[in-house]
Amino acid sequence: MNYDREKSIIRTSIIGVIANVVLVAFKAVVGIFANSIAIILDAVNNLSDALSSVITIVGTKLSSKAPDKKHPYGYGRIEYITSVVIAVIVLLAGVTSLRESAVKIFEPQQTDYSVPSVVVIAAAIVAKIIIGKYFKSQGEKLNSQSLTASGADALFDAILSGGTLVTAVVSMLWGISLEGIMGVLISIIIIKSGVEILTDTLNSIIGVRADKELTDNLKEKINSFDGVKGTFDLTLHNYGPSKIMGTAHVEVADSMSAKEIHRLTRRISTEVFVEFGIVLTLGIYASNDTGRFAEIKKTVQQIVTAHKEVLQMHGFYADDDTKSVSFDIIVDFDADADDVRDSIKKEVSEKFSEYNLDIVLDSDYSD
Repeated sequence: MNYDREKSIIRTSIIGVIANVVLVAFKAVVGIFANSIAIILDAVNNLSDALSSVITIVGTKLSSKAPDKKHPYGYGRIEYITSVVIAVIVLLAGVTSLRESAVKIFEPQQTDYSVPSVVVIAAAIVAKIIIGKYFKSQGEKLNSQSLTASGADALFDAILSGGTLVTAVVSMLWGISLEGIMGVLISIIIIKSGVEILTDTLNSIIGVRADKELTDNLKEKINSFDGVKGTFDLTLHNYGPSKIMGTAHVEVADSMSAKEIHRLTRRISTEVFVEFGIVLTLGIYASNDTGRFAEIKKTVQQIVTAHKEVLQMHGFYADDDTKSVSFDIIVDFDADADDVRDSIKKEVSEKFSEYNLDIVLDSDYSD
């Protein structure tokens, strides 16, 4: 993990711990004196936020450990585990508050709000908005799911505290108790937030499609090198928010020497790492689509593109020495890839029976 990134995440989390502990103290005092379950639940929620920040600090420190023989890719994915723990804490807080609030609907208690308590709640709303925006901006800047999740949670808290404020004002003006109802609404929103954090984090652990803007920029960068005729099969593997490794194939003329290919791929890998921070391994597709091979390729492409399930064809190579034609196709996930390949192979074989066909099925990993 980048040292500056680690320091920034920890510094932001410490600010969150301090701010939330202060809010817990104020809200707990106001909630106890006002006999308000909504404010007390608000305080408990802030306590869980403080705990989340502590967990983020611990997770960040652990994920910054250097790679070793047992974990050669490093410990960056611990940050995702941290986010899962935070989501579970949020969910537990929501379920607990839901149970307590439901009781208050059927067994309402008299509350005793005052002007100072309303002022404290209003100040807490402002504080939570500031904390939420700060955490969210830092999370996006540092690519930290834990900070982004904490920021979103803090902004939710501001909305929930706004509901508590409404409850307090209604109680003061008309003597109507909305404690239980408001507590249930707060609990449902907390649970929803927890589920969303958990879903986003689990998606990152399972592996999701690479960001289109990133893959487009990567391909544009690679294609800008002299000698590169196209970039294909780009895959990216995330080993933590700050460590991405990937592979790609570049198409070059089959007349290039091993020395020229070596120089080219070295330059590409180096510049991609400097610009994007991605460790990229490159494979090669040889291209000889000139002369009569160009006509063969054109005919094959017409056959392939007639199958709407095929998203892309690449890596075409015709070899007269071995009497073979090879190419790769990417088939839509919703189609039966084997059936599509078999159909294409039959049609191409009918046109070019003198060649042996090798059609490779690639997966649609990125745009």
